[in-house]
Amino acid sequence: MEFWHHIYHHLDPIAFHIGSFPVHWYGIMYVLALLVALFFAEWLVRHDRLPFTKRELDIYFLYAEVGVILGARLGYILFYDPHTSYYLTHPWQIFNPFLNGHFVGIRGFSYHGAIVGFLIATWLYTLRYKKNFWQLLDLVAVSVPLGYFFGRIGNFLNQELIGRPTEVPWGIYVGDVLRHPSQLYEALFEGLILFLILFWYRKRKRFDGELIALYGFLYGLFRFCCEFFREPDLQLGFICCGWLTMGQLLSLLMMGAAVVLYIYLRRRDAQVYSKSL
Repeated sequence: MEFWHHIYHHLDPIAFHIGSFPVHWYGIMYVLALLVALFFAEWLVRHDRLPFTKRELDIYFLYAEVGVILGARLGYILFYDPHTSYYLTHPWQIFNPFLNGHFVGIRGFSYHGAIVGFLIATWLYTLRYKKNFWQLLDLVAVSVPLGYFFGRIGNFLNQELIGRPTEVPWGIYVGDVLRHPSQLYEALFEGLILFLILFWYRKRKRFDGELIALYGFLYGLFRFCCEFFREPDLQLGFICCGWLTMGQLLSLLMMGAAVVLYIYLRRRDAQVYSKSL
Protein backbone atom coordinates (compact mmCIF):
# COMPACT_ATOMS: atom_id res chain seq x y z
CA MET A 1 0.00 0.00 0.00
CA GLU A 2 2.98 2.32 0.42
CA PHE A 3 3.28 2.82 -3.34
CA TRP A 4 -0.46 3.52 -3.58
CA HIS A 5 -0.38 6.02 -0.72
CA HIS A 6 2.30 8.01 -2.55
CA ILE A 7 1.10 7.35 -6.11
CA TYR A 8 1.03 11.05 -6.96
CA HIS A 9 4.76 11.17 -6.29
CA HIS A 10 5.20 8.68 -9.13
CA LEU A 11 2.69 10.15 -11.60
CA ASP A 12 3.36 13.03 -13.98
CA PRO A 13 0.15 14.73 -15.24
CA ILE A 14 1.97 15.22 -18.54
CA ALA A 15 2.04 12.02 -20.60
CA PHE A 16 4.50 13.26 -23.24
CA HIS A 17 5.48 16.27 -25.30
CA ILE A 18 5.03 16.98 -28.98
CA GLY A 19 7.87 19.41 -29.47
CA SER A 20 7.34 21.96 -26.70
CA PHE A 21 3.62 21.24 -26.46
CA PRO A 22 2.68 19.12 -23.39
CA VAL A 23 0.06 16.38 -23.81
CA HIS A 24 -1.67 15.74 -20.50
CA TRP A 25 -3.14 12.45 -19.37
CA TYR A 26 -6.41 14.29 -18.78
CA GLY A 27 -6.63 15.25 -22.44
CA ILE A 28 -5.90 11.69 -23.51
CA MET A 29 -8.60 10.32 -21.19
CA TYR A 30 -11.07 12.96 -22.37
CA VAL A 31 -10.59 11.91 -26.00
CA LEU A 32 -10.86 8.26 -24.96
CA ALA A 33 -14.11 9.03 -23.12
CA LEU A 34 -15.59 10.59 -26.26
CA LEU A 35 -14.55 7.70 -28.47
CA VAL A 36 -15.85 5.07 -26.03
CA ALA A 37 -19.22 6.84 -25.76
CA LEU A 38 -19.50 7.18 -29.54
CA PHE A 39 -18.48 3.60 -30.39
CA PHE A 40 -20.75 2.14 -27.73
CA ALA A 41 -23.66 4.26 -28.96
CA GLU A 42 -23.05 2.87 -32.45
CA TRP A 43 -23.00 -0.64 -31.00
CA LEU A 44 -26.31 -0.02 -29.22
CA VAL A 45 -27.87 1.28 -32.44
CA ARG A 46 -26.89 -1.90 -34.28
CA HIS A 47 -27.63 -4.34 -31.45
CA ASP A 48 -30.97 -2.83 -30.36
CA ARG A 49 -31.95 -1.79 -33.89
CA LEU A 50 -32.50 1.84 -33.03
CA PRO A 51 -33.62 4.29 -35.75
CA PHE A 52 -30.27 6.05 -36.26
CA THR A 53 -27.49 5.61 -38.80
CA LYS A 54 -23.75 5.83 -38.14
CA ARG A 55 -23.55 9.07 -40.13
CA GLU A 56 -26.40 10.58 -38.11
CA LEU A 57 -24.63 9.67 -34.87
CA ASP A 58 -21.34 11.14 -36.07
CA ILE A 59 -23.05 14.44 -36.89
CA TYR A 60 -24.96 14.38 -33.60
CA PHE A 61 -21.82 13.88 -31.57
CA LEU A 62 -20.33 16.99 -33.17
CA TYR A 63 -23.40 18.94 -32.09
CA ALA A 64 -23.24 17.41 -28.62
CA GLU A 65 -19.52 18.05 -28.16
CA VAL A 66 -19.85 21.73 -29.04
CA GLY A 67 -22.79 22.02 -26.64
CA VAL A 68 -20.89 20.24 -23.87
CA ILE A 69 -17.77 22.41 -24.18
CA LEU A 70 -19.71 25.69 -24.32
CA GLY A 71 -22.06 24.68 -21.52
CA ALA A 72 -19.30 23.28 -19.30
CA ARG A 73 -17.16 26.41 -19.58
CA LEU A 74 -19.99 28.90 -19.22
CA GLY A 75 -21.47 26.86 -16.37
CA TYR A 76 -18.18 26.95 -14.48
CA ILE A 77 -17.95 30.72 -14.86
CA LEU A 78 -21.53 31.23 -13.68
CA PHE A 79 -21.55 28.72 -10.80
CA TYR A 80 -17.96 28.35 -9.62
CA ASP A 81 -15.67 31.15 -10.79
CA PRO A 82 -15.34 34.09 -8.36
CA HIS A 83 -14.42 36.37 -11.30
CA THR A 84 -17.74 36.05 -13.13
CA SER A 85 -18.10 39.82 -13.49
CA TYR A 86 -14.67 39.98 -15.16
CA TYR A 87 -15.71 37.52 -17.85
CA LEU A 88 -18.99 39.35 -18.40
CA THR A 89 -17.00 42.45 -19.36
CA HIS A 90 -14.20 40.49 -21.10
CA PRO A 91 -16.08 37.64 -22.85
CA TRP A 92 -13.19 36.98 -25.25
CA GLN A 93 -11.18 35.69 -22.27
CA ILE A 94 -13.62 32.82 -21.60
CA PHE A 95 -11.84 30.51 -24.04
CA ASN A 96 -8.38 32.08 -23.94
CA PRO A 97 -5.86 29.23 -23.34
CA PHE A 98 -2.93 31.60 -22.73
CA LEU A 99 -1.88 33.22 -19.47
CA ASN A 100 0.80 35.93 -19.55
CA GLY A 101 1.83 34.71 -22.99
CA HIS A 102 2.16 31.04 -21.95
CA PHE A 103 -0.12 28.23 -23.08
CA VAL A 104 -1.89 26.79 -20.02
CA GLY A 105 -5.05 25.41 -21.61
CA ILE A 106 -8.62 26.25 -20.68
CA ARG A 107 -9.20 25.51 -17.00
CA GLY A 108 -12.52 25.27 -15.23
CA PHE A 109 -15.48 23.24 -16.47
CA SER A 110 -18.82 22.39 -14.86
CA TYR A 111 -20.56 19.06 -15.41
CA HIS A 112 -23.98 20.54 -14.70
CA GLY A 113 -23.30 23.34 -17.17
CA ALA A 114 -22.27 20.71 -19.70
CA ILE A 115 -25.68 19.04 -19.25
CA VAL A 116 -27.50 22.26 -20.14
CA GLY A 117 -25.32 22.84 -23.20
CA PHE A 118 -25.73 19.22 -24.25
CA LEU A 119 -29.55 19.38 -24.01
CA ILE A 120 -29.69 22.56 -26.08
CA ALA A 121 -27.41 21.02 -28.72
CA THR A 122 -29.52 17.85 -28.81
CA TRP A 123 -32.72 19.88 -29.22
CA LEU A 124 -31.19 21.85 -32.11
CA TYR A 125 -30.01 18.61 -33.75
CA THR A 126 -33.41 16.94 -33.52
CA LEU A 127 -35.08 20.04 -35.00
CA ARG A 128 -32.61 20.12 -37.89
CA TYR A 129 -32.68 16.40 -38.70
CA LYS A 130 -36.26 15.54 -37.59
CA LYS A 131 -35.28 12.94 -35.00
CA ASN A 132 -37.07 11.81 -31.84
CA PHE A 133 -35.60 13.93 -29.03
CA TRP A 134 -36.38 11.44 -26.24
CA GLN A 135 -35.18 8.37 -28.14
CA LEU A 136 -31.88 10.09 -28.76
CA LEU A 137 -31.50 11.09 -25.12
CA ASP A 138 -32.22 7.52 -24.01
CA LEU A 139 -29.39 6.34 -26.25
CA VAL A 140 -27.07 8.92 -24.69
CA ALA A 141 -28.18 7.96 -21.16
CA VAL A 142 -26.77 4.46 -21.64
CA SER A 143 -23.61 5.26 -23.60
CA VAL A 144 -22.30 8.39 -21.86
CA PRO A 145 -21.67 6.92 -18.35
CA LEU A 146 -19.20 4.45 -19.83
CA GLY A 147 -17.24 7.34 -21.32
CA TYR A 148 -17.66 9.37 -18.14
CA PHE A 149 -15.77 6.65 -16.27
CA PHE A 150 -12.64 7.52 -18.26
CA GLY A 151 -13.21 11.24 -17.73
CA ARG A 152 -13.03 10.83 -13.95
CA ILE A 153 -9.91 8.67 -14.30
CA GLY A 154 -8.49 11.65 -16.19
CA ASN A 155 -9.28 13.90 -13.20
CA PHE A 156 -7.40 11.46 -10.98
CA LEU A 157 -4.34 11.39 -13.25
CA ASN A 158 -4.43 15.16 -13.50
CA GLN A 159 -4.37 15.38 -9.70
CA GLU A 160 -7.44 17.62 -9.57
CA LEU A 161 -10.82 17.56 -7.79
CA ILE A 162 -9.05 16.06 -4.80
CA GLY A 163 -10.74 14.29 -1.90
CA ARG A 164 -11.19 15.33 1.71
CA PRO A 165 -8.68 14.35 4.41
CA THR A 166 -9.11 10.79 5.65
CA GLU A 167 -7.49 7.93 7.54
CA VAL A 168 -8.86 5.09 5.38
CA PRO A 169 -6.18 2.55 4.35
CA TRP A 170 -6.69 3.25 0.62
CA GLY A 171 -6.17 7.00 0.97
CA ILE A 172 -3.53 8.78 -1.12
CA TYR A 173 -1.23 11.62 -0.19
CA VAL A 174 -1.82 14.95 -1.87
CA GLY A 175 1.09 16.98 -0.63
CA ASP A 176 1.44 15.96 3.00
CA VAL A 177 -2.25 15.19 3.58
CA LEU A 178 -3.81 11.73 3.23
CA ARG A 179 -7.03 12.13 1.23
CA HIS A 180 -9.87 10.11 -0.26
CA PRO A 181 -9.29 9.25 -3.96
CA SER A 182 -12.69 10.83 -4.60
CA GLN A 183 -12.20 10.94 -8.37
CA LEU A 184 -12.12 7.13 -8.38
CA TYR A 185 -15.29 6.99 -6.27
CA GLU A 186 -16.99 9.15 -8.89
CA ALA A 187 -15.59 7.05 -11.74
CA LEU A 188 -17.04 3.94 -10.08
CA PHE A 189 -20.50 5.24 -9.13
CA GLU A 190 -21.21 8.02 -11.65
CA GLY A 191 -19.58 6.04 -14.45
CA LEU A 192 -19.38 2.26 -14.20
CA ILE A 193 -22.24 1.45 -11.79
CA LEU A 194 -24.59 3.95 -13.44
CA PHE A 195 -23.75 2.43 -16.82
CA LEU A 196 -24.45 -1.12 -15.63
CA ILE A 197 -27.83 -0.13 -14.17
CA LEU A 198 -29.01 1.65 -17.31
CA PHE A 199 -27.57 -0.97 -19.66
CA TRP A 200 -29.51 -3.67 -17.80
CA TYR A 201 -32.72 -1.61 -17.69
CA ARG A 202 -32.67 -0.30 -21.27
CA LYS A 203 -34.82 -3.10 -22.76
CA ARG A 204 -37.30 -2.81 -19.90
CA LYS A 205 -38.07 0.86 -20.42
CA ARG A 206 -41.76 1.65 -20.80
CA PHE A 207 -41.67 4.98 -22.64
CA ASP A 208 -39.23 7.18 -24.55
CA GLY A 209 -37.33 9.45 -22.21
CA GLU A 210 -37.45 7.09 -19.23
CA LEU A 211 -33.75 6.28 -19.42
CA ILE A 212 -32.60 9.89 -19.50
CA ALA A 213 -34.88 10.68 -16.54
CA LEU A 214 -33.40 7.75 -14.60
CA TYR A 215 -29.92 8.87 -15.59
CA GLY A 216 -30.57 12.37 -14.28
CA PHE A 217 -31.86 11.11 -10.94
CA LEU A 218 -29.21 8.43 -10.38
CA TYR A 219 -26.32 10.63 -11.47
CA GLY A 220 -27.55 13.36 -9.17
CA LEU A 221 -27.85 10.88 -6.29
CA PHE A 222 -24.39 9.38 -6.84
CA ARG A 223 -22.79 12.80 -7.29
CA PHE A 224 -24.51 14.13 -4.15
CA CYS A 225 -23.12 11.22 -2.11
CA CYS A 226 -19.62 11.33 -3.63
CA GLU A 227 -19.37 15.04 -2.81
CA PHE A 228 -19.12 14.09 0.87
CA PHE A 229 -15.67 12.64 0.06
CA ARG A 230 -14.58 15.42 -2.30
CA GLU A 231 -12.90 18.61 -1.14
CA PRO A 232 -15.22 21.60 -1.68
CA ASP A 233 -14.15 24.05 -4.35
CA LEU A 234 -11.54 26.30 -2.76
CA GLN A 235 -13.11 29.52 -4.05
CA LEU A 236 -16.57 28.59 -2.74
CA GLY A 237 -16.24 26.24 0.22
CA PHE A 238 -19.52 25.13 1.76
CA ILE A 239 -22.35 27.30 0.50
CA CYS A 240 -25.20 26.26 2.80
CA CYS A 241 -25.78 24.76 6.27
CA GLY A 242 -22.05 24.36 6.81
CA TRP A 243 -21.88 21.16 4.75
CA LEU A 244 -23.66 21.62 1.39
CA THR A 245 -21.39 22.20 -1.62
CA MET A 246 -22.30 23.78 -4.94
CA GLY A 247 -22.01 20.35 -6.59
CA GLN A 248 -24.52 18.92 -4.10
CA LEU A 249 -26.94 21.81 -4.58
CA LEU A 250 -26.84 21.42 -8.35
CA SER A 251 -27.23 17.65 -7.97
CA LEU A 252 -30.35 18.12 -5.85
CA LEU A 253 -31.79 20.40 -8.52
CA MET A 254 -30.90 17.80 -11.14
CA MET A 255 -32.64 15.04 -9.17
CA GLY A 256 -35.75 17.19 -8.74
CA ALA A 257 -35.85 18.02 -12.46
CA ALA A 258 -35.45 14.31 -13.28
CA VAL A 259 -38.42 13.37 -11.07
CA VAL A 260 -40.61 16.06 -12.69
CA LEU A 261 -39.52 14.90 -16.15
CA TYR A 262 -40.24 11.25 -15.33
CA ILE A 263 -43.76 12.05 -14.09
CA TYR A 264 -44.46 14.26 -17.12
CA LEU A 265 -43.27 11.71 -19.68
CA ARG A 266 -45.07 8.83 -17.97
CA ARG A 267 -48.38 10.72 -17.91
CA ARG A 268 -47.93 11.81 -21.51
CA ASP A 269 -47.27 8.22 -22.56
CA ALA A 270 -50.36 7.03 -20.67
CA GLN A 271 -52.50 9.64 -22.43
CA VAL A 272 -51.16 8.62 -25.84
CA TYR A 273 -51.84 4.98 -25.03
CA SER A 274 -55.42 5.66 -23.88
CA LYS A 275 -56.15 7.60 -27.06
CA SER A 276 -54.93 4.73 -29.19
CA LEU A 277 -57.42 2.29 -27.61
